[in-house]
Formats: sequence, C-alpha cells, structure tokens
Amino acid sequence: MSRIAVLGAGAWGTALALSLARRGGHEINLWSHSVPLAEQLNDYGENLPYLPGFTLPADIFVTSDLPRAIFEMDIILCVTPSQHLRGVITEITPLLTRNQVLLSASKGIEERTFLRMSQIIASATGNPIAVLSGPSFAQEVASGSPTAIVAAASDPHLSQYIQREFTSPTLRIYTNEDVIGVELGGALKNVIALAAGVVHGLNLGHNSAAALITRGIAEMTRLAVACGAHRQTLAGLSGIGDLVLTCTGPLSRNRAVGVELGRGRQLPDILAGLHGKVAEGVRSTTAALGLAARYAIEMPITEQMDAILHRNKDPKIAIRDLMSRPGRDE
Repeated sequence: MSRIAVLGAGAWGTALALSLARRGGHEINLWSHSVPLAEQLNDYGENLPYLPGFTLPADIFVTSDLPRAIFEMDIILCVTPSQHLRGVITEITPLLTRNQVLLSASKGIEERTFLRMSQIIASATGNPIAVLSGPSFAQEVASGSPTAIVAAASDPHLSQYIQREFTSPTLRIYTNEDVIGVELGGALKNVIALAAGVVHGLNLGHNSAAALITRGIAEMTRLAVACGAHRQTLAGLSGIGDLVLTCTGPLSRNRAVGVELGRGRQLPDILAGLHGKVAEGVRSTTAALGLAARYAIEMPITEQMDAILHRNKDPKIAIRDLMSRPGRDE
C-alpha cells in the first residue's frame, strides 16, 4: 500500500483520486487550495464545480491544510494548474522528506522561464521526480472508461513504481524514460488543440482538421527533439495520442476555446465562461514560442495561434497566412 497525496482538487485531480480509490489499497489525501471547496467536498462528497456526478468515497481524506495533506505521504501527485505549480512546490519543499516522490500531472510550460513542470520541481528539491501524462479526459477516468497513459522518469525503477501503484482494471500505465518528450507532448498539444477548435469554429471541414493535426504533431516534434526528446515519444500516448484526443474530443476545454474564437468571440469573454476551469493552451502558446525561439525552431501554427490569442488577429486571416506560406518538403 502507498500513501498518496493529490494536490489539486480540480477535475483531473479529483478524477485521479477517484481512480486510485477505486483501485484500492492506498491511503489517499486530496488537497484543495480553496477552503470552501474542501468543505463542500467533505459535506456533500461531490466536486460540484469541477467534476459533478461522481461521489467521493469516504476513504479519500479531503483537506485545505497543505502540510497535513503531504505529511508522511509516499507519493505527492501535483495536479495544480501550471501557473500555480511553482508556488505550491515552494511551500511544500521545506516539509518534504528525502524519499517522498513528486509526481507531476500538470501539463504546461512556465511563461517567464519556459521551464517544464518537472524542471520547476527539480529547481526546488532533490526529491525523486516523475511525470504522468497522456490522453485522459477527467470525466472518463472518473467514470471508469478504459484509459492508457504514461509514467515517465529518468530512473526506470521509479516509473515502474508509479506503474505498479496507479495501474488498475480501467487505467493502464506505460513507462518511459523520456521525461522531456512526455512533458512537451502534453503541453504543446494544448496549443494545437486551440487551433483545431478554430478550424471547427470556422466550419472549414475535415480536410482542414486533418491537415492541422498532422502539421501540428510535426512542429511539436521539431521542438521536442530540439529540447532533447526522443522522436518516437511524440508518436506515442503522450504525443499523438493526447493530441488526437484534445483536438477532436468534445470534452476538451482547449478545443472549446478555439471553437469560440473561430466563431468570433473575444478571449476574455470565453475564459470568463469557463468559471474557473483552465485551458492550459492559452498560457502555453506564448511560452512555447519563447522556447522555440531559444532553439530557432519554426512553429507556424503556434505563431498564428499566439497572434489570434494575444494580438486579436482575425482567425480567417491566420488560416490564410498558414496556407500561403512558401512550399516545402513534408
């Protein structure tokens, strides 16, 4: 049995806690930064704002007390939005014991530093670090739909440990030593999903969507390989798998934001309608471009998406500019 603290009581954190509880054999703490949300979870046993319709079993301990949440836990699973991860890690670092495993399930790139989530953790602590990523809508994991994701760590024994502790009849975990590729696949696909949503919002058809996804994985792979990833990782669950899900699935928040942009709505109005939920691609777009500039990598879809998001570029003009680029080999 492992003792696992899940930091972040949004949809994904709650879904992972439910999956672990359903598997059995674990002591599970679920931490919420919001005192009212923690109280609601304890009072009603349901995450009404983020994951309604699923009852939390009584053996999941919910708290807003961060030191209590991580005390004597074997695995600390970080599922906070990417922009909040550094703050949470800074707060818990003095409280950690050396063997506690820090497992990141947050998908993003830090805006100011262009760091991946595991790099943020490593900058603060010398504890063992692993990453969990792959094609996984929270609602489907919570409902027990068969799902396959990846546990990545530079130490294969660590990724195998995560595999053993998280695998269940409905959640299959594969291992990978390519932390860079797994993390960048999870972060960059959100940007392409925004663009896929724009294509849908403009009613451009299936040809356009297929081209967008295919060229999207090409630029994701270029950047990931430049950063030290293995090309084949981007062809796996955390790359093309997560990309296809997020670009086509109706539960994708990033795709939904893109759809509304394609229909002509303004970004602030769209984000306000998410009611506190996060579309990570909005923040990751600018960070991805910064990382690409560091390695002199061309990312035309990401560039156009950044212009739509942050410079109010007309999505129709962005598509036109993509289609009028000089010809080249595939």
